[in-house]
Amino acid sequence: MAIINEVKIAGTAGEMQAEPRVFAHDARLLDLTSGGTADEYVDVLPTGTPVAGDEVTVLQRGACLYVGGDGNVDVEMESGHRVLFTGVAAGSFLPILVTKIYLTDSGSTTTTTATAILALF
Repeated sequence: MAIINEVKIAGTAGEMQAEPRVFAHDARLLDLTSGGTADEYVDVLPTGTPVAGDEVTVLQRGACLYVGGDGNVDVEMESGHRVLFTGVAAGSFLPILVTKIYLTDSGSTTTTTATAILALF
């Protein structure tokens, strides 16, 4: 007699986690053109003056990232810590909050090799 292990999963119907979530209301393609200077970075945060209805805290928050082309991504986290994510696959979302993407290190060596990076707000 064969033993069959069957697991029935009803799903998460009716639970908060089952509801679709939208985590971005805007996206901005970042210009990753490097001039080759030491510790060169791209500011992820939108620039400009807040308009009526904008919350200053929202303008100071970091952004999640979508990486279109694989490689490394050198970022400054919202906390101020600098972190290098290596081997990020094309088509990946990085659910982190970053304020800067570094293009080079202190020796002017390229650190961010990934391409087509979108900042998601």
